[in-house]
Amino acid sequence: MSLAIVFSRAQVGVDAPLVTVEVHLSNGLPGLSIVGLPETAVRESRERVRSALLHGGFEFPLKRITVNLAPADLPKQGGRYDLAIAIGILAASGQLPEDATAGHEFVAELALGGELRPVPGVLPAVLASRDAGRRLICAGANAAEAALAGCRHSLLATHLLGVCAHLRKLEPLPHPDAIDNAGEAAGALPDLADVRGQARARRALEIAAAGAHNLLLVGPPGTGKTLLASRLPGLLPPMSDAEALESASVQSVCGRPIDPARWRQRPFRAPHHNASAAALVGGGPQPRPGEISLAHNGVLFLDELPEFQRHALDMLREPMETGQVTVSRAARQADFPARFQFVAAMNPCPCGYHGDPEHDCRCSLLQVQRYRARVSGPLLDRIDLHVEMPRLRWRELQDSRGEDSATVRARVVEARARQQARGRVNAQLALDELDDACQMGQPEQALLDRMASRFRLSPRAIHRILRVARSIADLAGDARVNCRHLQEAGAYRCGDTHERGDISS
Repeated sequence: MSLAIVFSRAQVGVDAPLVTVEVHLSNGLPGLSIVGLPETAVRESRERVRSALLHGGFEFPLKRITVNLAPADLPKQGGRYDLAIAIGILAASGQLPEDATAGHEFVAELALGGELRPVPGVLPAVLASRDAGRRLICAGANAAEAALAGCRHSLLATHLLGVCAHLRKLEPLPHPDAIDNAGEAAGALPDLADVRGQARARRALEIAAAGAHNLLLVGPPGTGKTLLASRLPGLLPPMSDAEALESASVQSVCGRPIDPARWRQRPFRAPHHNASAAALVGGGPQPRPGEISLAHNGVLFLDELPEFQRHALDMLREPMETGQVTVSRAARQADFPARFQFVAAMNPCPCGYHGDPEHDCRCSLLQVQRYRARVSGPLLDRIDLHVEMPRLRWRELQDSRGEDSATVRARVVEARARQQARGRVNAQLALDELDDACQMGQPEQALLDRMASRFRLSPRAIHRILRVARSIADLAGDARVNCRHLQEAGAYRCGDTHERGDISS
């Protein structure tokens, strides 16, 4: 036949929309033209496809070959369509059976000798083809991420000849090996037992893990802020299948290798403070995910928070509320997931020793104010827990040993189970859900009114105090939020009582 239709997959954000590759042979001057909004790498595929077919012993038709990549208004980029175009030419010229491509999709780049090369974004393509009831044929180097979607939904090939032998039903292609998740354990993560002292900060970290709350750690250098933040992933419950696939899809789109032994562990991203806004949020001429998307379903840790560009920090505000980010360009836009848990650390002043009884601070009051003003009020308002970490004496560190991650994690998992029974984690509760979860009596309502009046709290801050109090109640196994829970939540929000006054009075 002179017309063949083959299916492939594009890459738009973390989605893989269907691309129909239509190949038509007609009389005229020999040549190969590709239409359907192809970019440079796609247009160059005609040379790769021609060389791969000739090296494989196939006939390259001496006819006018037109390849249409539909839909025509979807930009096509990369070499991911090479294999589909080659199979379409073989089918249109009668070198493959007419129904050979039924039930298959093709995503791979071709080398000049016919070998298949890996491409980014294979995992979203496998998931989309699975939902469409077809199997994806991809390069063997993409086996690890293709297996995450299920070993029966994709086929692996190393050469164009192997793909053709499979389509002719001569030699079937292998499936990727199934992934064994039995060996995954949280013990591979840093343990909370390494953190000595800092009981208040450890308690705040447990509350943050229980309710998926944002956390800010403030203290002099060397007090364990980074050490404590790095222990948060070990306190979080394992990801569900859907969450793990979402996080792995972001890595796949970025072209990052996926470790099959650790793909269910929650990501922990800690970009340097010289990261640009595009690196944090996502961007580029071809929209790519940023650090907040790579931290999806995990933890984003920003050390030395005031050293980041203020513009870059303020761009985090909307994703912290919505759980996604949209990168828009003149010709296209892409949506990326960004449901991350935000943890930040900062010094109290430029020299780092403001309020430290053992070191003299060299900063003036104006310098301290300017340093803290680098972090905007709206961003701080979105952080649920504000914790000061004072310097401890060496002997106090030696004598104070806290619980390990496994012990704390067990309480966190129980608290998360109570939240899932209500529908979602506390940090994501909508206002009507928050009212149902925090049914308070007259004493609790009066205490909340006093806190709001004394500390001039915004409505967002009050709602976040209620969410933290609900997490504290869940950790304690209490069905209702009482004054004790509100007092502890308010202390993390309103500062130390010796500086701001007793919130209970």
